[in-house]
Amino acid sequence: MAEKEENEIIEHHVSEEMEKKRSRTRDSHSFLESATISEKEGHSSTQSSHRLLAYSDALISIIATIMILPVAHTKIEPDQELQESLQQLLTTKIAVYLMTFLIVTVAWAAHIRLFQVIERIDDFLALLNLACMMLITFLPYTFSLMATFPEVPLGILLFCACAIVIGLIQAVIVIYGFGHPYLLNDHIQISENQTFYKRHILKIILRVPAFCFFAGIFSFIFFPLSYVLLALVIFLPYITQSLKWCGNKIVGRQEELPESMLLYSYHPSEPLSKERVEAFTDGVYAIVATLLILDICEDNVPDRNEVKEKYQGSLIAALSEFGPEFLAYFGSFVTVGLLWFVHHSLFLHVTKATRFMGLLNTFSLACVGGLPLAYQLTHEFTKNSRNELEAIQISCVIIFFAGIFQLAIWVTALFNERETLHPYVRYGGREHAFMFAKLALYPSVTLTTFFLTCILSKFSAQIFHLMQIVVPFAFLALRVLVSVALSLLKLVFRPAKPMHNALEEDESRLPFNDVVS
Repeated sequence: MAEKEENEIIEHHVSEEMEKKRSRTRDSHSFLESATISEKEGHSSTQSSHRLLAYSDALISIIATIMILPVAHTKIEPDQELQESLQQLLTTKIAVYLMTFLIVTVAWAAHIRLFQVIERIDDFLALLNLACMMLITFLPYTFSLMATFPEVPLGILLFCACAIVIGLIQAVIVIYGFGHPYLLNDHIQISENQTFYKRHILKIILRVPAFCFFAGIFSFIFFPLSYVLLALVIFLPYITQSLKWCGNKIVGRQEELPESMLLYSYHPSEPLSKERVEAFTDGVYAIVATLLILDICEDNVPDRNEVKEKYQGSLIAALSEFGPEFLAYFGSFVTVGLLWFVHHSLFLHVTKATRFMGLLNTFSLACVGGLPLAYQLTHEFTKNSRNELEAIQISCVIIFFAGIFQLAIWVTALFNERETLHPYVRYGGREHAFMFAKLALYPSVTLTTFFLTCILSKFSAQIFHLMQIVVPFAFLALRVLVSVALSLLKLVFRPAKPMHNALEEDESRLPFNDVVS
């Protein structure tokens, strides 16, 4: 009995000590938070970084997208074979566009990661960011020089010099931010490992200038090695992570990093600002939609004297000559708008974006940026010609890949659906089938159109324009079509079940990643 009372007394003292410890911890955290708040309030020169980030996203999206203009404005003679034109005129420019888009979006992703660490700015950081943006917007020009004169080292040197200075500016931003902790995000501010974070971030940022420095040196010695080093700047972190993931799978070790350790890790699940992904994506879609009208304004306004002489002053008769161009414009604008609509619907239900989802989004946007080229090609050639058929098929391929990468984003999110997706669109959710149908509509329709144009080549233009007309109405009726299809499937494959069995089945549903594993 005495031993029991003694144990109770010990337990009571232990619980009191634990409660005191918790209280001290809470007090210390409260003190740190209040100190942080008072410190932030005490620096009136600091401000939120939202507008600076919005400006940066807009600038980078513009510079990434307008590189399609040299490709879209490549002059192709009507009597030239399109395949020959693609080989001689377009292949190099398309490669330059894709590589430039990739390089610029890699710089944008690095900018996101940097300002996920630094959440507030002052005048000094704002000016440093402007210098960084100036150099990022100059990168496409250096890449054009590299593509046009691959054997001359000047293009590589300019590119490497820009990349080195950008990396050094970002390093200065990191050092300045950690020297003024009130500018950092809340997690790092209260962390006891600020020195570790600082060294880890600087090591990753300075890796790019180091590679570019050696690439610049080798451009004088053996320039193909310079291109290899520049490719490593982009792909080495992802290759390293892929090999590490494969090694863990072979050994059977499950690697789960906490959220805080995913920062600057190049892990596929590293968090990416969803708001900035949406802002950058909206910028690309808006610019592409705007680029479509430039050719209409430039090439499809008839000359005043020509209207008087050729059309007897009838402006309507003169404009009727441009009917195919207007049809191609409206069809292309509807395509861009509906692809944006699908992207908007997807990210409406995404709760967390990851690095791998951002990479897939970049591939989709690169295809969307090619739509002005598709618009230019679809109305440039003689009707029912071989060139027109190939131009329409190129348009189908561009739209197909723009849609399939959007679908891939959703599939990727399903593998970690509890963290990345709203419950409605998860596996078994009430909007799951509808979201799948919405994302699969464009890839399915464009693939069908492509094969129909191969079989019925004489009617390729009519089939393509019919597709552009039908798709908007298909989106309007999609929910009804999905409901009907699900009802038919349940009727065929699932006999009627008692209500309590249906409820038990709903409760026993597994998440998508558990089903796959």
